Amino acid sequence: MADTYTKEETQSFKVGACVAVVILALIGYKSLTANEVEHADNGTYYSLDARFGRTDGLLVGDAVRMAGVTIGKVVGARLDDHFNAIMTLDIKEGVQIPDDSSASIVSSGILGSKYIEIEPGGSLDNLQPGGEFSYTQDAMVIEELLDRIISIGKANRNPSDKNEKVENKDEKASSEQNFDFDM
Repeated sequence: MADTYTKEETQSFKVGACVAVVILALIGYKSLTANEVEHADNGTYYSLDARFGRTDGLLVGDAVRMAGVTIGKVVGARLDDHFNAIMTLDIKEGVQIPDDSSASIVSSGILGSKYIEIEPGGSLDNLQPGGEFSYTQDAMVIEELLDRIISIGKANRNPSDKNEKVENKDEKASSEQNFDFDM
């Protein structure tokens, strides 16, 4: 028995298939161009490198900020021979960064995206294009931070618990010694 479809069902199937093809084409195009990072302002940029032990959550395309102002973007990520992450940053031309500045990976809140915050140093000499930050601070992982807070809380709580137990044992021992029962 052959299935027959009405004209409306056939037309709905064709429209659905066309929509699916368009969506797949858009996804394919987006995935092919995802590695290309474009800046919002078309200007000239120079590249700097920053070496981190871990970059959890920092992605190519994330912002580079100084004093809260966006001055560039992360445009590349690679590993060195010692398995450190080298992030390549494009910085707006005209923004001078002292050579003793530091680059830190920070987040925009508890669950916010990550970005690189540059803390300017006091040197009169500036980083040159292609240069590298001497001072960096890795990303803080929320789970590790919570584990540290919990362990500090436990450590602070435990000594008092032990002191209370020792005091209770001393009180119990002294009360047992004070009473002499004659039988």
